[in-house]
Amino acid sequence: MVLEKKSRGLAALLLAASVVSGCGDGDGGSTTLTYYIADAAQAEVAARCSAESGGAYTFNVQRLPNTAAGGREQLLRRLAAEDRSLDIVSVDPPFMAEFANAGFLRPFTAAEREQFSAGVLDGPLKQSTFRDTLWSAPLYGNTQLLWYRKSVLAKAGVDPSAGPVTWDQLIQGATRAGVTVAAQGRRNESLMVWVNALVSSAGGAILQPGSENVPAAEVKGGLNTEAGAQAARIMHDLAVSPAAPAGFSTAGEEDSRAAFQAADGGFMVNWPYVWAAFDSAVEEGSLPANFKDDVGWAAYPRVDAGTGSAAPSGGLGLSISAFSSRQDLAVQAIRCLANERSQKDFMKTAGNPAALASVFDDPEIRQLFPMADEIRTGLDAATPRPVSPYYGDVTGSIQSAFHPPGDLSPQTTPEAANDLLEDVLSNKRLI
Repeated sequence: MVLEKKSRGLAALLLAASVVSGCGDGDGGSTTLTYYIADAAQAEVAARCSAESGGAYTFNVQRLPNTAAGGREQLLRRLAAEDRSLDIVSVDPPFMAEFANAGFLRPFTAAEREQFSAGVLDGPLKQSTFRDTLWSAPLYGNTQLLWYRKSVLAKAGVDPSAGPVTWDQLIQGATRAGVTVAAQGRRNESLMVWVNALVSSAGGAILQPGSENVPAAEVKGGLNTEAGAQAARIMHDLAVSPAAPAGFSTAGEEDSRAAFQAADGGFMVNWPYVWAAFDSAVEEGSLPANFKDDVGWAAYPRVDAGTGSAAPSGGLGLSISAFSSRQDLAVQAIRCLANERSQKDFMKTAGNPAALASVFDDPEIRQLFPMADEIRTGLDAATPRPVSPYYGDVTGSIQSAFHPPGDLSPQTTPEAANDLLEDVLSNKRLI
């Protein structure tokens, strides 16, 4: 899931073992729900929900691979084989439409949709809905913020605390101050996140409207536009500037955090998990005790000064396998797994933001996340990656066409990327 939070180690995984029921029939027992989790902290919430159910259900917790691609592959294999041992699955939102289109997921009913949508912020809700049907109950949302070192602002001549800033201002200011702007240039899902945010912030879209309702060969890309050119230009300009951290084209979220924490760190776009990660680094002695005193945060950078940014949208949803024999029980369990208390617990433990707006008003959450208002605002305005049944090919094409960032050209990249995308979807080319 776009590495929104590193695993919290073996403790929660060991806890998962205590959630497993021993009811005894061949599929784990009539009240045992097999629950595929993407973050070890989900096991802690599952243990509480199981205990609170009074024996109505227990969980057989299974851990998915740590990467978005690995999780998708494992679930696809199991679901394509109509494996009846899957009940509740943690779905990275971009892949939800692919699974739903293939008939692998059980749609939530109108009443269930109303319940699981109530109070959910707009970004997480959009990415859980496909063809006007809710396929995932939002467990948490995620969005990126602009993080900055207060001590570099005067020399950079850029002050995000005073109002929105653009990517151009950040690159120029960081170059002036001799510091870096950390972003994710690695060829994986994090690059797709960046491209989508830039294109959307420039007023465009990777796929043209209606693409979710036509055969793959008829899908039209939206990259050969001014928005596509702006995205290519900004990525190129950062990659070749003195503000690019070392190893920029292979940098993921943790590499970006390391660059920001370095002596020449200045600015960074990243998920809110970094706030708790700074604490961990202080505790282990790799950062000074007062490091966070120098850290500020602001809204995601703009492409154009006069147009609001479209921050990245991430998160996780809970879906029910279409082949589960315990679907009604799974719905009952999800009511606990994704309720307000669970989302708060998960935000406290894993550091990933809740999908429910109300959680951000909780005093404990506001103390742990002083940027709670900025996260909530970003989530509500976040633009999901394309909700498409062909997302696997879409993201693969974008990652190929927009990498490495230093080789991009606003004159040639948009058309080349659009052609590659449409050719891959039409089976004319392989990635």
